[in-house]
Formats: sequence, C-alpha cells, structure tokens
Amino acid sequence: MTPSHAYLPGLTPRHPDGCFDAIRQTVDRGMTVQELAATPAFNLGKTWIETGFYWEAHEVLEPIWLILPDASPDRYFIQSMIQTANALLKQRMGRGAAARRIVGLARAALVSAHPVKSWGIDSAWVENQLAKVQ
Repeated sequence: MTPSHAYLPGLTPRHPDGCFDAIRQTVDRGMTVQELAATPAFNLGKTWIETGFYWEAHEVLEPIWLILPDASPDRYFIQSMIQTANALLKQRMGRGAAARRIVGLARAALVSAHPVKSWGIDSAWVENQLAKVQ
C-alpha cells in the first residue's frame, strides 16, 4: 500500500481519520520483537521513510514504539526511526533548524539503542536516512 499523497502539515490535505488503522492494528501487545519486525506496520514504516512518506511512517511506527518496554534498546531504535521521519518531514516543510535539532535526538536514541539487529536493519540504515537532512 502506498498513501495517496505525502501529508505535509499546513501544506497538503490531511489523510482521512482512521485510514491507517488496518496497518496500525497489525501490532499487538503480546508480540515479540521478531514478530513486530515482520508486521506491515514496521515494514511499511521503513519503506515510507525511504520513499518520502514521513508523516505516514510515523503514524504506523508509533504503535510499535508504544508497546515496547520503556528504556529498552528496541524502543530506542524505533524512536530513532520515528525521529528520523520527523526530521525529514521538517526539512521538506522548509524548517531546517527544527530538522537538524531532531537529527540530534534521533542520533541520541540510536546510541541508546546499542545498535540492535533484531529489526532486519541496523544503525547504518538510520544514519543513511539522517544524512539526507541538510
């Protein structure tokens, strides 16, 4: 599934409420990290970051972040992905200073993640995305 358009707050129309619910609902509190890594929510979140659907990526990655244990490496890793999407969104919106500030937050979360490998990607993938922020 590809969103109809990339939402840019204040610049493009917002997606209808609930349009990503089916994807978000592929995440369940009882899932292991390996099961979460196989969900459409995670995989579309990653793909959407790579293809410029940053707001949408945040929407589908958030339920994963919410169920991971506080201060766990996996939660920090997903947090770094969400913040990466946010930094790229802010850059696209012409908010360079905000984007650069969020890059720092994403990198701090990535350090706290003690680069985990259980998601099928690693810190290099996140760093490659962050490198797009000028």
